[in-house]
Amino acid sequence: MSKAMNKHLPAALFTAISGLVLAGWAAVFAAGPAIAQSGEPIKIGFSMALTGGLAPNGKSALLAQKIWEEDVNGKGGLLGRPVKLVYYDDKSAPAEVPAIYTKLLDIDKVDLIIGPYATAMIAPAMPIVIQRKKTFVALLGLAVNSEFDYPNYFAMIPSGPDAKPAFTKGFYDIAMAQEPKPQTVAIVSADQEFSRNAADGSRENAKKAGLKIVYDRNYPPATTDYAPIVRAIAAANPDLVNINSYPPDSVGMIRAVNEIGFKPKMIGGGMVGLQATAIKTQLGPLLNGFINYDFWLPVPKMNFPGVMNLIERYQARAAAEGVDALGYYMAPFGYAQLQVLQQAVAATNSLDDAKLSDYIRANSFSTVVGDVKFGAKGEWAQSRVLQIQFQNVKGNDVGQFKNVSTQVVVSPAEYESGKVIYPYEKAK
Repeated sequence: MSKAMNKHLPAALFTAISGLVLAGWAAVFAAGPAIAQSGEPIKIGFSMALTGGLAPNGKSALLAQKIWEEDVNGKGGLLGRPVKLVYYDDKSAPAEVPAIYTKLLDIDKVDLIIGPYATAMIAPAMPIVIQRKKTFVALLGLAVNSEFDYPNYFAMIPSGPDAKPAFTKGFYDIAMAQEPKPQTVAIVSADQEFSRNAADGSRENAKKAGLKIVYDRNYPPATTDYAPIVRAIAAANPDLVNINSYPPDSVGMIRAVNEIGFKPKMIGGGMVGLQATAIKTQLGPLLNGFINYDFWLPVPKMNFPGVMNLIERYQARAAAEGVDALGYYMAPFGYAQLQVLQQAVAATNSLDDAKLSDYIRANSFSTVVGDVKFGAKGEWAQSRVLQIQFQNVKGNDVGQFKNVSTQVVVSPAEYESGKVIYPYEKAK
């Protein structure tokens, strides 16, 4: 994965793109919307992480998006025209994204665009999106619009209007409900856009809870040995450990915690990758006791209309497509991302970005992840981030992860499917 973007990302990207990418592409290809011709497909363009560290999730999302394309075309398309997804691999590298979106708009002449997957991929697309005044429904980006403040941005992620703290709020709520209450917390994060945003929110939550932060550091994205980090955290002797990480480092952190025998009272919170079936089966019982965010699981309280039908069709194709076997994390949101755009196009009878954005801002959407309404800065009007705890994982069999008793929803209360095991050591 490419090196982390620094906290001055938006300004740097605007400068880089205006001086390099746009100057190069725009000089050769005239910018502007494609001319719609009767019978031609409505082209929807995006980048997706199909290789690199984010690929397991990116490929899972893409299969669900292909199913959406088939579903829409099977019902006559949109505005009487078929739909066609046009996508390129961004290699999980932020530096790849600007050129892809410029190519989609200037060469492929797509009618509409949607966002890629992940905060670090969405952010570098924003300057192009803003310059072209495009409607932009992004996939699982955390607080991307907090700096851009672009009115036509919409986030298909249930973090809600106060996105940064929402990611770990449930983690802290669970901890502070225990007796005796924890007193200290360690916060450790990858030096990446998502992780830094999640860590910002974690600090807010720790402060509100009256916890003392005894360790608070970032580590480089290229880190491969996590034992020294875990030993340093253990030396601070925190009650709680909040980890905000991307998939390769999530695996490394869990292995190091188990190898060293570190046993804080609670650990986890913001670890990307633990939602992926391949990673779950790789780690197996090492996961037991970890508490971590998730967005959807097939628990009875989340059986929204159409979602299980999607999951069944996804799982029937997963092996042949070489994607996540279960699809619980990415598939519902990848499908719902396009449902929002589909419903806006149908309601406005238009591909005009201004009309689509006005409609999306003002209306609710019925999707496979439930009813969605967008609020401030394009985030969901209401937060719905889950915290789940891995319990009673035995061996490395994928089948046990179909049984959600191994992944117990412990927050928020309205989606709870079981009770937390506390402290962490008891779940081991």
